Amino acid sequence: MALNVLKDWIGGSNKLERFWLLAKIEFKLRYYENLLGLIWALVKPISDIFIYYVAFELILKQGVPQFVSFLFIGIILWNFFIESSMGTIQILATKKYLYEYTNMNKIEIYLSVIGSNLIGLFFNLVMFFIFYIFFEQGVTLITWHIILLPIIFINLIILSLGFSLILSTIYIYAKDITQIWAIVINLAFWISPIIFPPETFMRTMPSVKYLNPFSSIIINARDLIMYHTLPEWKLLAWGYIYATFFLLLGIYLLNTLGSKAAEKL
Repeated sequence: MALNVLKDWIGGSNKLERFWLLAKIEFKLRYYENLLGLIWALVKPISDIFIYYVAFELILKQGVPQFVSFLFIGIILWNFFIESSMGTIQILATKKYLYEYTNMNKIEIYLSVIGSNLIGLFFNLVMFFIFYIFFEQGVTLITWHIILLPIIFINLIILSLGFSLILSTIYIYAKDITQIWAIVINLAFWISPIIFPPETFMRTMPSVKYLNPFSSIIINARDLIMYHTLPEWKLLAWGYIYATFFLLLGIYLLNTLGSKAAEKL
């Protein structure tokens, strides 16, 4: 039952073409109408990195090697998750005309937002690699381990889509989920291995490594890019288990509660 929505979407025709078109439109609407355009896609992660670098490296002096790169990769992956989940909470209301008056499946609308965020993530990753290769001192350049990065990104996409489906469906019946989620993600940021070095994170919060579904994404991405090692397979497996669970839960909620979205909203 929970897979009906997904099967209906996969079974249609021209899905990839329509997905790419919607993603590009969503991306252009977000940035191209602004004076600085695409630059805004880069401003937030760079400003976040500057703030946390000053606070945790210059003031608190954590002494993490290549701390800017350490922060950079964590923050751009985290921002993708936040933009995908926060940006879709009201999507069934704001995009009501698309699924009510066209033959579009609701899940396509979510994927268009995810796709536009992927375009932004691509540009942020390009900026990261430029900095890492040309400006980071005393590091080993990119190794073959980077070919495993798509495994991490797929985990990130599934997790983001799952939470997007869950939160937007809850919004139909409880509008204050927006404020609640803002509090939750603020807490989640500080119990994720984004700012703190791995040793500190594991010493103070050892169990959170496996309880936090985002830990797998951050830790394994750094392992592949910065530390040139294979991912922690057990942690990666847990990351996929969490992501799959939230995706199936989101599809179930969309298939049951979301079917009445038009009349509720």
